[in-house]
Parts: sequence; structure tokens; C-alpha cells
Amino acid sequence: DHRDLHYPLRRQRQMCISDRSGNAGKVLKSNGSSPYWETFLGPQGNLTSMSVFTSGGTWSRPSGVRYAHVQVIGGGGGGGGHGEGGGAGGYSEEIIYVENVSTVSVSVSGESNGTYYRGGAGNGGSSSFGSYLSASGGYGANRNHQHNGGLGGIGSGGNLNIYGGGGDQHHDGGSSNANSGRGFWGAMVAGGHPQGGNFSHNHQSHSPPGSGGNGGYFNSHRGSNGRPGLVVVTHYL
Repeated sequence: DHRDLHYPLRRQRQMCISDRSGNAGKVLKSNGSSPYWETFLGPQGNLTSMSVFTSGGTWSRPSGVRYAHVQVIGGGGGGGGHGEGGGAGGYSEEIIYVENVSTVSVSVSGESNGTYYRGGAGNGGSSSFGSYLSASGGYGANRNHQHNGGLGGIGSGGNLNIYGGGGDQHHDGGSSNANSGRGFWGAMVAGGHPQGGNFSHNHQSHSPPGSGGNGGYFNSHRGSNGRPGLVVVTHYL
């Protein structure tokens, strides 16, 4: 019977009509053998939301999210008190398929202490997104070698892993304060001068996550603290 040739088409039409309930905003697609409903992404694409971690916690996958774009930066190293800058935290980035993931533990480095004169400033700590990717902290000023700036940290585990910038060195005569390491999210706090006292240290929060601490102007001025790390998770359907 020639009518049998139209049976698959009639069956697909029946599914379109009978299975529309509960599928508002979706489109009917086919994998070559059977039809199925899928969310319509629309002109804005499939980006849905973002989670920002400035301290440790737990990431929970929002309903419907299938991919997570994760960005991780380690903490910056602290600045020295005689012009030595701290190194910036390393950076790692990855796009992860998370449809079968419910939660992930997140760790974020806190800030590290700056110091006076040639003392070893605090090293920055690591930040991570579970076992997927992580980024080590930058070294504090004078930690790698006396009167030298701190080396930057490094990312690992991601599709993109880069070093943070290193800090500047000791200045002869204390003529100015040093630049600290620049991280993925930007550079350090503003430089100081004796007229401003511990200016850089006092305003150290005015700098981006993961940046190294700026060096103090001279040995009686304290280097600024290295900035805390950060983890950003952007969600996609």
C-alpha cells in the first residue's frame, strides 16, 4: 500500500503535536533516527549566569547548565620595604563539560603580607576549582633572592596556563618604589612617596585580584600586601 510510505512522516507530525506540552521555548530537532526537543538559545546565545568566588566555597551547577568557563588566579606576593615588588599569581582557564557534575570545591587564596626593608614578604597562596585546574601564588619580595622582586606564580590543569608577572627590584638610594607583578586582571596599587607615608600599603585594596604588592619607597615604609586570588565561573546551557 502506497500509504505506508507516509507513516514515518505522520508519526513525526503526531509527536510534534502530542509532545509540545512542557516544551515551551524549545525547538524540535532530529539526530537522524528520532526527533527530540532542545532549548532554543536565541539571539543572546547560551550564556546564563556567573558565579564569582572571592573566598573558598562550593560551586553548585545551576539547573540546565552544561558547560562552565572557569578562570582561576592565585594570590599575589607581598611587597618589600626598599622598593622590591611581589610577584603576581598565576592564571589558569578552562571550559569544562559539567552536565554530570553537581558540585565542585573551590579554594581561593587570601592576601599576603608586605614587609619593611629587605625582609622576606609573604608568598601568595594557590587558588583552585576542584581537581580541574589551579593557579599558584606569586612569591613575596626578597623570597627568591635578596633585594629582588618576587617571581610570578603559574597556572596548571587548564586549557590555558600562564605565569603571573614578576616584581621589580631593590632601588639604589630608595629613590622610588618598585612596580609589583601584573596579573591577568591587571596591575598593582598606586606607588607611594614619603609625603604620603605608607601610601601604597594604606591603599592596597585599590588593586586587582592576584596582583603583587608594591614595594615601599624606602626602608621605613612598608610594602603593600599581595592581593587575594579569584575564581570566576561563567555558565552556559
